[in-house]
Amino acid sequence: MTTNIYQFSAKNTLSETIELANYKDKVMLIVNTASDCGFTPQYKGLQELYNNNQAQGFEVLAFPCNQFKQQEKGSDEEIKQFCDLRFNIKFPLFSKIDVNGDNTHPLFNFLKTQAPGLLGSKSIKWNFTKFLVSKEGKVVKRYAPSTKPEDIEADIKKLL
Repeated sequence: MTTNIYQFSAKNTLSETIELANYKDKVMLIVNTASDCGFTPQYKGLQELYNNNQAQGFEVLAFPCNQFKQQEKGSDEEIKQFCDLRFNIKFPLFSKIDVNGDNTHPLFNFLKTQAPGLLGSKSIKWNFTKFLVSKEGKVVKRYAPSTKPEDIEADIKKLL
C-alpha cells in the first residue's frame, strides 16, 4: 500500500516528467488551481508563502484544473504566461489535470484518500483545494478553497 507521495510523478508545463521524489525532505502544499476563478488571487498568497518558507525547505506545487465551471480553459503555455505575468510565480506549475472522475491524476486520488474532505468526502469540491504534505511525504491536512494561503503558514512552520 502506498504510504507517501514519492512514487508519483506529473508533467510540468513543458511536458517534462517530474518525480515527486525530487521533493523528498521538503514540506509541500499541493493545490489545484484555475486562472478564472474567484479564488485566483490566492496565487499571490501562495507565492508569498513560497517566498517566506522556501529557504527552509518548503514547496508549492500547483496543478491547474478545468473541471470546475471551465475556469482553466487555456493551454499549459497560456496558463504559465498568465501566472508569470499576473502573479510572477516562482513555484512549480504542472500540466493541466483532472482531480475528480475517471481521469483523475493518480496523485490526486492518493491525496483525496489520505485527507478526505468534509464528512469523509473524497471528491474535490472546487479550485484551490490545498493539501499539506510533510517532509516524509505524508498527507497531513486538507484545506478548503476558501482557506487563504496565509492562514496555513503556522501549520507549514510546524512541519519545517
